[in-house]
Amino acid sequence: MLIKVAVKTITPITLSFGRVALAALVLAAYGLLRGNLLPRDWKTWLAACVVGFVGNALPFSLIHWGEQYVDSSLTAILMGVMPVAVALMAHFITESDPLTGRRTLGISIGFFGLIVLIGWEALDGIGATIFAQIAIVSAALSYSVTTIFVRRVTHLTGRPMAVATLVCGSMMLLPLALVAEQPLDLSPDWPSLLSLLVLGVFSTGIATLMYFRLIRTLGPTTFAQINYLIPMMGVGWGALILAEQPGIREAAALILILSGVALVNQPRTKASAAAGTAAITSRH
Repeated sequence: MLIKVAVKTITPITLSFGRVALAALVLAAYGLLRGNLLPRDWKTWLAACVVGFVGNALPFSLIHWGEQYVDSSLTAILMGVMPVAVALMAHFITESDPLTGRRTLGISIGFFGLIVLIGWEALDGIGATIFAQIAIVSAALSYSVTTIFVRRVTHLTGRPMAVATLVCGSMMLLPLALVAEQPLDLSPDWPSLLSLLVLGVFSTGIATLMYFRLIRTLGPTTFAQINYLIPMMGVGWGALILAEQPGIREAAALILILSGVALVNQPRTKASAAAGTAAITSRH
């Protein structure tokens, strides 16, 4: 919703730079108060540049551009590709996140619940703006790659790493925005500026801190299920702030989505864990 408001008067790459740079400033200021320094070794900065590009600069720009032409409802469905992609990648790349039958069922139920929530009619727009939709799906896949990368490189954690990632992302976006969009000539309105502020501080800054912690504690497949909860939260905010009245479809979708997430999060039994370990060993 905030992106949809912001791109009305702020161009996509400029919006991406603004939210990433603002998030970097907020976390850097907080880090100075807490005495947390930035990473000092070049390997960590190189990893931060990878995450800054694949996890921030590229997907933000793709989504911001795509939402100029694609409805937010269809965007939510297209972004539902991420949990599926993460589960498949994690199964073959990581050793701690095998794709079991239970997890496959949970991911499928969650995706079906997402479609029920948004409505089948949103699928009618598929193909109408094909390049914008490809951009959004590419952003979802970019997030998937980042999630697996962060999980594999286990030292990427903490506030210093979050700040380094955002600094790298903003440095990549600044020259691109200056060359492609001439941001100094823009005249953004107040709704767009307020949306940018919230996107930068909360949806990028604070969220990045949570991101590095949760991938380590939950694992990539479980973490990716958050994508199914985002549209559900949108319904909740609509009811709370806009006095909207969710109906039976929303209730059914909530049950499906939470059931799917619960299946993915359910701890494995000792037998299934042993079987997963044996399968991983056989692949190696």
